Amino acid sequence: MNNKDLDMSFLDHLEVLRWHLIRSGLAILFFSVLAFIFKEIIFDVILLAPKDPNFLTYKILCFISKNLGMGDALCIGESPFSLMNISMSGQFSAHITSSLYAGFIIAFPYVFWEFWRFITPALKDGETKLARGVVFFSSVLFMFGILFGYYVIAPLAINFLGSYQVSEIVSNQISLSSFVSTVTTVSFANGIIFELPMIVYFLTKFGLLTPEFMRTYRKHAMIVTLILSAIITPPDITSQVLVSFPLILLYEISIKISSKVIKNKNKI
Repeated sequence: MNNKDLDMSFLDHLEVLRWHLIRSGLAILFFSVLAFIFKEIIFDVILLAPKDPNFLTYKILCFISKNLGMGDALCIGESPFSLMNISMSGQFSAHITSSLYAGFIIAFPYVFWEFWRFITPALKDGETKLARGVVFFSSVLFMFGILFGYYVIAPLAINFLGSYQVSEIVSNQISLSSFVSTVTTVSFANGIIFELPMIVYFLTKFGLLTPEFMRTYRKHAMIVTLILSAIITPPDITSQVLVSFPLILLYEISIKISSKVIKNKNKI
């Protein structure tokens, strides 16, 4: 940390933060506009793809099913529901919302880099060295979480909820906004969730968290996990449970990471 950073007033820091936020916002806006323009790619190739029986996840499930001698038990045939738009501005609203999600996801490495540039001057030299590669690894975890949500959680939620019927006389006609919301929020939520190991790593490095603390409050963390899953997913119990599974697994992995960090500290 240099003297210039120490001499900066609170208002100076706010001004610096404002410009970081402005640049981040412009990056998100730029990619959102691109996503809005190329709506065929966003909708036909990406968002609506989990409705197609030829979606990669369904092919893998069918391959596993046949190789385990289960026949077509896990194979997905024709979509059990149809998509429809039930409001005047429904398609336009879905277009806008999806473009914003896409813009943030694509711009995430840059946005995180701007955020990191803002907090780096407040770190000591030793802490800065420990944090090398943080933008890269955070971006990788985020993108991996997005892909996990998109290829694993979202298709399972879509097919279970889309095929569920309380009676044969009630057909499933899903609104476009509901379908898009399920795919985008589940995928985005998993992207955020997968940042947990990185957060735990730095909190442990800075002495703010210990593996003992995480083990002691494991049961409490499970309750928080379910609450968090309910907040960041569509309002259905299936999506909430599906999202909670990777979050619980990541919590256990984070305990291992925290333990490893402590062991490395003790060796020094």
